[in-house]
Amino acid sequence: MTEAGKGILAMIVACTIWGISPIYYKELSHVPALEVLSHRIWWSLVFFAGALALQSRLGELVRVLRNKRTATLLVVSSIMVTTNWFLFILGIQLGRTTETSLGYYIYPLVAILIGRFVFSERLDLAQWSAVALATAAVSILTFGLGVTPWISLILAITFGLYGLIKKRLDIGPVVSVTCEILFFIPLALGLLVVTHAQGQGAFGQNLQDTWMLILSGPITGLPLILFSYAARRIAMTTLGLLQYLNPSLQFFCAVVIFSEPFGPWHAIAFPLIWLALAVYSVSSLRQDHAARKAASASAGVSTEDRKPASEASANP
Repeated sequence: MTEAGKGILAMIVACTIWGISPIYYKELSHVPALEVLSHRIWWSLVFFAGALALQSRLGELVRVLRNKRTATLLVVSSIMVTTNWFLFILGIQLGRTTETSLGYYIYPLVAILIGRFVFSERLDLAQWSAVALATAAVSILTFGLGVTPWISLILAITFGLYGLIKKRLDIGPVVSVTCEILFFIPLALGLLVVTHAQGQGAFGQNLQDTWMLILSGPITGLPLILFSYAARRIAMTTLGLLQYLNPSLQFFCAVVIFSEPFGPWHAIAFPLIWLALAVYSVSSLRQDHAARKAASASAGVSTEDRKPASEASANP
C-alpha cells in the first residue's frame, strides 16, 4: 500500500471512531456529563503522557509551557476543546445527537469565514454561496423548531476557533493536546474527588462503567494520532472531504440507531447543509487542481531557466 493509501485508511478509521462514538457515550448517559468529561480528561492525559513517555518526549511539555505566548494560546485552545467535548457528551445524553452532527457539518463553513476575516483569504462565489446556504439552513431550523440549535452552533464555533489557534502553534498534536489537558486536570480531578467523597461516583461501581470511563482516554487519543498520521500523507482537500464521514455517521446514529426526531424542518435544513458542503467541496477540489497545475507550470519554467544556453536557444 502506498503512503497516500495508508493516510486515507488512517483518516477513515479516525473519522469512523469519531462518528460512532455517540454509541459509546450513549451507554454512559446515566453518568452526569461533567463526570464523564472529567474522566475523559484524566484518562486522555494518561494515554497521551504514556505515548510521549514511550517516545522519550515528556521533556517537550516543559519546553512548550515555558513559552508565555504559546502557553497563553494553549489555555485558550484548552477552553475551546474542553467546551467542545462537554457539549458533545451533553448533546448525546440529552438525545440531541442530530444537533451534534449538524455542528460538525457546519464547522467547515465556519472555517471558511475564519479564513476570510482572520487570514484575509479571498473567497470565490461558490464558497460564499456555501456559507449563505448554511446560514439559511440554520435560520430555517431556528424558525421551524422555535429554538436556536445552540449545541450545533457552539460546537462549530469552538472547533473553528480551536483550529484557528492550532494554526498559530508550531507544536505537534500529541504535545499540544497533552498541554491543553494539563490546564483542566486540577478541575477534573477535583470534581471526581468531591463526587466520590459524596458516594456518587460511577467509577468502580460496576465493571462495565469503570472500563468504559477508562477507555474514553484511548477513544479520544487514538483518532487524533491517526488524524496526524493522515495529515502528513494526503492532500488537505482529501483530508477535508474525508472528515464529512464523521458527522454523517453521527447523523446515522441519531436517526437510525437512537431514533431521534427528524421532522419536516430537519428535512429542509439538512439537505441545504449537504448542498452547501457539496458546493464547498467542488470549489475546494477546483482550487486544489488549479494550485497543482500552477505549481507544475512553475516547476517547468524553473527547469527551462536552468537549461544550458545552447539548449535554450533551440527552443525560442
